[in-house]
Amino acid sequence: MIIKNAYVYTLEQGFVKKDTVIENGYFSEGSRAPQAGEAVIDAKENYLIPGLVDVHFHGCAGYDFSDGTPEAMAAIGDYELRSGVTAICPAAMTLSEEMLQGICETAYAYASDDPSESRGRMVSRLCGIHLEGPFISAEKKGAQNPAYIREPDRGMFRRLQEAAHGLVRLITIAPETTHAMDFIRELHDQVHISLGHTTSDYDTAHQAFALGADHVTHCFNAMPGFTHRAPGVIGAAADAVHVMPELICDGVHVHPSAVRAAFTLFGGDRMILISDSMRATGMADGAYTLGGLGVDVKGNRATLADGTLAGSVTNLMDCMRTAVSMGIPLETAVRCATYNPAKSIGAESLYGRIAAGAYGDCVLLSRTGLSVQNVILGGELVK
Repeated sequence: MIIKNAYVYTLEQGFVKKDTVIENGYFSEGSRAPQAGEAVIDAKENYLIPGLVDVHFHGCAGYDFSDGTPEAMAAIGDYELRSGVTAICPAAMTLSEEMLQGICETAYAYASDDPSESRGRMVSRLCGIHLEGPFISAEKKGAQNPAYIREPDRGMFRRLQEAAHGLVRLITIAPETTHAMDFIRELHDQVHISLGHTTSDYDTAHQAFALGADHVTHCFNAMPGFTHRAPGVIGAAADAVHVMPELICDGVHVHPSAVRAAFTLFGGDRMILISDSMRATGMADGAYTLGGLGVDVKGNRATLADGTLAGSVTNLMDCMRTAVSMGIPLETAVRCATYNPAKSIGAESLYGRIAAGAYGDCVLLSRTGLSVQNVILGGELVK
């Protein structure tokens, strides 16, 4: 496939007008004339960006990753792909080890299928699994089920990783909990460790980052605030230059001023845009569930009965557009929804960039409104 006349997003130069070649499912170097029978797309001077990479979301289209079924995985992969999210690292909720093991096994089966042929339709590639629980703080559980919260357990993690065949790329823990530091010290070179759902102060978070934790789960949410005398996890993350924080830009979870402040504090090369979407995303208002808890959805807000936010109902493409509307430059927002999340889980060689050797996954966006014009997976046009 050749995509002509596009303003192509590049890490080094931002948007550059040039042609893009995809061969055998991967981006190729340079440009060339079309071969006989080769598909050619005229981008008509629209933007061409890498397929988006969501490393923290729970579900959409009426399904949840934690359902742990092939049907759920297929529906999620279908919706995400059509939204322009070509790579997914879905998050499991705080559940029992048995339930999490089943989820990991189902995810591995999904990842083993060819994304262009899976169940007769194209679906997003699964680039990892995010275990958002159960090693979190009960005081900052958010919409997680308190019945399954437990202390960090290295043996349990290894069993889940075995069930996933190594697909667990990211795990959220509260560093102040018993055995958390031992967990980080022993496993930081086997999985990316994120601090979240935590009551941690600055010193505890600083120690966790020094031991190898390198990620922050939905910055600002489910953690102490960032203040001048108690900077907490956010301050410790800012001081640890290897740490990459997530941010939910759905217009509900974080005020626009705080979004701009976070980008100023961390810089566009460290921020990660996520959706944290739940099963109601793409669906009508009504009653849903998340991790076994009841959730009420009205407009763009999903809440538990006590008013606690329960994930978002906004996909990552819409979150990226919202970030732009909040004043984040388009080039920065694109990087934070593509390359940065892929980098944060060690998958940037194949995902999140338009460069030779990476998967040929990309999205054509209109230059006005940033609406999706085409989604391409491995050089194949998504119908």
